[in-house]
Amino acid sequence: MEKTFKYVDYLWEEKKAADLGDDQVALFLYRSNILGADLRITNYGGGNTSCKTVEKDPLTNEDVEVMWVKGSGGDIGTLTREGIAGLYTERLRNLKNVYKGIEDEDRMVGLFNHCIYDLNSKAPSIDTPLHGLLPFKHIDHLHPDALIAVAAAKDSEQVTKEIWGDTMGWVPWQRPGFDLGLQLEKCLEENPGIRGIVLGSHGLFTWGDTSYECYMNSLDVIETASEYIENKVKEQGEVFGGKKTDSLPSSGRKEKAAELLPLLRGLASSENRMIGHFTDSDTVLEYINSNDLERLAPMGTSCPDHFLRTKIQPLILKLDPSEDLSDPEAVLKKLEPDFDQYRKEYKDYYENCKHDNSPTMRDPNPVIIIYPGVGMFSFAKNKQTARVASEFYVNAINVMRGAEAITEYTSLPRQEAFDIEYWLLEEAKLQRMPAEQPLSRRVAIVTGAAGGIGKAIADKMVAEGANVVLTDITKESLEAAVKTYKKDQVSGVVCDVTDEASIIAAYKEANLAFGGVDIIVHSAGLAISKSLEDTSMKDWNLLQDVLVKGQFLMAQHGAAVMKKQGFGGDIINIASKNGIASGPNNVGYGTAKAAQQHMSRLLAAELGGDKIKVNIVNPDGVIVGSKIWEGAWAEGRAKAHGIKVEDLPKHYAKRNLLQEIILPEDVANGVFACIGVLDKSTGNTINVDGGMANAFVR
Repeated sequence: MEKTFKYVDYLWEEKKAADLGDDQVALFLYRSNILGADLRITNYGGGNTSCKTVEKDPLTNEDVEVMWVKGSGGDIGTLTREGIAGLYTERLRNLKNVYKGIEDEDRMVGLFNHCIYDLNSKAPSIDTPLHGLLPFKHIDHLHPDALIAVAAAKDSEQVTKEIWGDTMGWVPWQRPGFDLGLQLEKCLEENPGIRGIVLGSHGLFTWGDTSYECYMNSLDVIETASEYIENKVKEQGEVFGGKKTDSLPSSGRKEKAAELLPLLRGLASSENRMIGHFTDSDTVLEYINSNDLERLAPMGTSCPDHFLRTKIQPLILKLDPSEDLSDPEAVLKKLEPDFDQYRKEYKDYYENCKHDNSPTMRDPNPVIIIYPGVGMFSFAKNKQTARVASEFYVNAINVMRGAEAITEYTSLPRQEAFDIEYWLLEEAKLQRMPAEQPLSRRVAIVTGAAGGIGKAIADKMVAEGANVVLTDITKESLEAAVKTYKKDQVSGVVCDVTDEASIIAAYKEANLAFGGVDIIVHSAGLAISKSLEDTSMKDWNLLQDVLVKGQFLMAQHGAAVMKKQGFGGDIINIASKNGIASGPNNVGYGTAKAAQQHMSRLLAAELGGDKIKVNIVNPDGVIVGSKIWEGAWAEGRAKAHGIKVEDLPKHYAKRNLLQEIILPEDVANGVFACIGVLDKSTGNTINVDGGMANAFVR
């Protein structure tokens, strides 16, 4: 009979498991994925799972036990066979014969490679011996909030015994490594028959003979701890010492956050440009508005997985939630001393704790920033990392909440925290990270991005590492476009570029989603091909509003965001060959495009002092895949040239010097050249037309 849980999600599906048969590795991966799907159990990249099977040794053809375990840098929620390591269990255990003690930990990691059974293995992680030195077939090492609360509570060992009696072991805090594996082995020898082990300040180990038994054991232990904590909270009647600050209404919090984020992003990017994330969940608000915030926040987090992603402690802003933020310079003057102090304290932490062989000090800026009454901000190298840092700090909040309810929250000593953060093995992992893409750490907003040229530009931006805010006037098309990207890559917002309020809302979305804007591409457009006599005022005004007014408003409000951030930016306007070259039946469109071009030059002259580059991309004859060539425009151009609509692509290709058909992707490459290559060019025009002599700008 299926057991029900209140504090964790039971996600095991009998049919899915049955379809995997007796494939123990597949069942271990299935268990890992469903455990990783519940953030209360373990966060992205946190925890470690394993199983042991009997395999044929390819050299002796004898049966040998092989341990399959999550590899270094993986995530159990998305774990696949490509992300695991397969090691001879006996060889791993034989490493006890050559282990020389704590000072030998780093060397031991290199010796794991001598234990590899599966030549396609992912690099074994530092947690490998913790699984290998225990005898169980299936093992979970997890970081549940409730268990870390128990592990981080004062008198944690006694609390563990109070909750589970003699059925759970307890091991004091120790940095992960071979010796911690020996401590787990010793704990089991001294406490035969236990169902799991609590690691002080760290997490949980549980096990089972089958994948399902292991899964149920993990859930049951977490459920028991969660229930114990909630009963303690009820006894207290309040958490975190009660409320000190009242929250603004939800809409007010979003307004404040959107207004403040570009300033915070600029300050947090003093060494490396960062991407932002904002959350104002009930869990966050309960903590940041509490009386105990200023006592608990400086203590830092307890679990290594938490502070590796959130830094040793957050920055608390000394801003009142009702404060007027409309004057960026005045707000900046208030914020700068707090950031300076944070950087100084981080430098002191590094200097006081460093060793002779410690890596160079990393970026001293805060990752987590707290604004009581409003919410919590996080900043990192990309959206996923910023979001995950926020999620980890939410886990840390839950840990503090639980530990305070049980007895009293305790954090790792600063030296222990430093030794984890600046561990040479952690530094080696960072050095192995792939090089960042050309547009990483940058945020773009693209108008008209649901299809055609705009969508191709957004695609190119994402492919080169940028986060992109897609805007378009049609909700359905926009939603379909957003679905073509992975999580954390883009955000979508309906925007009518002729409506100033709509543009303001789009920039607010960009601020809330990613922290600000670095790149503005005005690609939204339409084309009307009519003679002077046939061009109505409605036609004229529509072209002027979308192409010219829209460009002006996008630049005006976007430049304000860029100036707040303080590190410049790029504005790219998609104009047309028709703004330079004259042709029949084109007075409305050609005039609007010419206005776009000269406005761009004027903006380049005005914004250069702020390091904001303004450039123009002039396409021509983009028929295949372009939205403006649908319907009347294509018919009008075909009529003007005396050809059929279906012959337009070949016609336009024949008339350019290279005799090439121009695609939306070609225009996107022109945009990328302005942003990712020509870093000292502004006021320029790049023609993407295959070479049209009558449209040469010089």
